[in-house]
Amino acid sequence: MDRLRLRSEPERSEDLRVIHLDMDAFYASVEQRDDPSLRGRPVIVGGTPASRGVVATCSYEARKFGVRSAMPAEEARRLCPSAIFLPTDFARYKQVSRQVKDLLRSHTQDVEMLGLDEAFLFVANPQQTVAVAREVKRDITGEIGITCSVGVSYARPLAKLASEWQKPDGFTVIDRHLARRLLPKVPLEQLWGIGPQTARTLKRQGIETGGDFFSTSTRQLIKMLGPGRAWDIALLCAGRPLSPRVRRDRRAKSVSRETTLPNDVADPGELESILRELVDDVTARVEELDLTAMTVGIKVRYSNFRTLTRARTDPTPYHKAEAIHQTARELLGELIDGRQTVRLLGVTLSNLDYPDMPRQLGFELVK
Repeated sequence: MDRLRLRSEPERSEDLRVIHLDMDAFYASVEQRDDPSLRGRPVIVGGTPASRGVVATCSYEARKFGVRSAMPAEEARRLCPSAIFLPTDFARYKQVSRQVKDLLRSHTQDVEMLGLDEAFLFVANPQQTVAVAREVKRDITGEIGITCSVGVSYARPLAKLASEWQKPDGFTVIDRHLARRLLPKVPLEQLWGIGPQTARTLKRQGIETGGDFFSTSTRQLIKMLGPGRAWDIALLCAGRPLSPRVRRDRRAKSVSRETTLPNDVADPGELESILRELVDDVTARVEELDLTAMTVGIKVRYSNFRTLTRARTDPTPYHKAEAIHQTARELLGELIDGRQTVRLLGVTLSNLDYPDMPRQLGFELVK
């Protein structure tokens, strides 16, 4: 049977140019930094059990009990009775994120922020990349007062994979030699660029790692994924990036966030709490990019896997999170009735308005 084959690339000294930085339990870390009495204790940021909210993030002390993001706060309380629940303070988190961004740009101008707590950096001189990564990590701890995990590689997906390995406070380098040994064994869902749905589709066919992928016939892969997507994943599994460089001028067409709920939810109040966390996250991301959005959209997937979307466009760009949340809540109300259970919820901001985009002048008829 035919198999996908990719020619090997020669070793190059200039490979290691990409750094991925991931702030450890960012919201919780900021809270523990600013209140020393919280250090070493299980901290949960987000909704409270009384409000039927969900966990936005939690400290590593809480994660030891099985608490995780997007978990209902009531369940988190059952798992960790000693947890300290705190409301989100996005103004403070955004301020710290801006400090991190300024610090990163003091090391290299090629910085691409992903939300408030992640960033890619591109270092022009490959001989300096590891040293720059260590300096960045040291400076964030020393100047910002929180820890981060750092990954270094020659491709963005591999740098992101590396930063996940030794969290919290980790530092990992994946060069080509290590990538060749690891990629055949790494679960596909751990590779940035392969989403949960694609990973599940492949897993149902027994394809769970890069090695499994390349052991599957090309015809079967194309049948499952289509030729373009099959080729993209082949490049990921082989450690061959489509675009290794971090681009400051990359212009997103939309910003979205979705979450698969740990348990199916029917209660409108609980769904609205989850929606609020998603809206806060995407709003923070567009604000970080100094953008506004003209379209708000939501996505709902029911427990029977039926998926519906709704969107609303306003000729005046949305400037405040509260207005976005109000629109998203109204759209959600069109899709839920308290009887159908929901397994996935998502929010998208699109028709993004960049500061330097040309504006179409409005006019009115004068009689």
